Amino acid sequence: MSVSVDGFVGGPNGEIEWLLKTMNEEAANWVLETLWMAGVHIMGSRTFHDMMAYWPFSNDPFAAPMNEIPKIVFSKKGTSVAPDERSRTRALEDATRFDADKGLSFDRSKSGKLGSWTKAAIASGELAEEIGRLKQQAGKDILAHGGASFAQSLVRSGLIDEYRLLVHPVALGKGLSLFSALPQPLDLKLVSASPFEDGPVAQVYRPA
Repeated sequence: MSVSVDGFVGGPNGEIEWLLKTMNEEAANWVLETLWMAGVHIMGSRTFHDMMAYWPFSNDPFAAPMNEIPKIVFSKKGTSVAPDERSRTRALEDATRFDADKGLSFDRSKSGKLGSWTKAAIASGELAEEIGRLKQQAGKDILAHGGASFAQSLVRSGLIDEYRLLVHPVALGKGLSLFSALPQPLDLKLVSASPFEDGPVAQVYRPA
């Protein structure tokens, strides 16, 4: 996840414009490498709908791993795989801002690569039990995306084996914190740190 230097993954209302300012090619390549390490992407239902409304129609380099790798949606209420109109509209607005900042293209006319999105599995059981079953299966890494509440639940439950954080040189002061739901301090061991031009630093931590 991208985080500010003071530990926020989004502004008070989930704003992420701040991370685009320092997302350069080196940092993007590190994120891309992380995405391809995954055997499956797991995420909350809101993030799933937002991503489904965006990635199948994007020409961004991140689109290939996001579209090709299987997905599992965590939702106790279940979820529909069809992106609702509000999610699609929000994704289009975000894409337009991203295009303006980075000069990337977003093809709103093509049908998109919806295959792995429409085939996404639904996990509606207890979080620890569902993750435990996934960890017992052979394969590549399980890569967790947001939203913030889903990520906080994984952190709070002690289910994260490795944190791959792209720390951006900005302090937000307030917002959505990755670690705000911790019941007690969490000791971590720094595995690697890779600073990039323009200030972002890729940091990999594991529980100590």
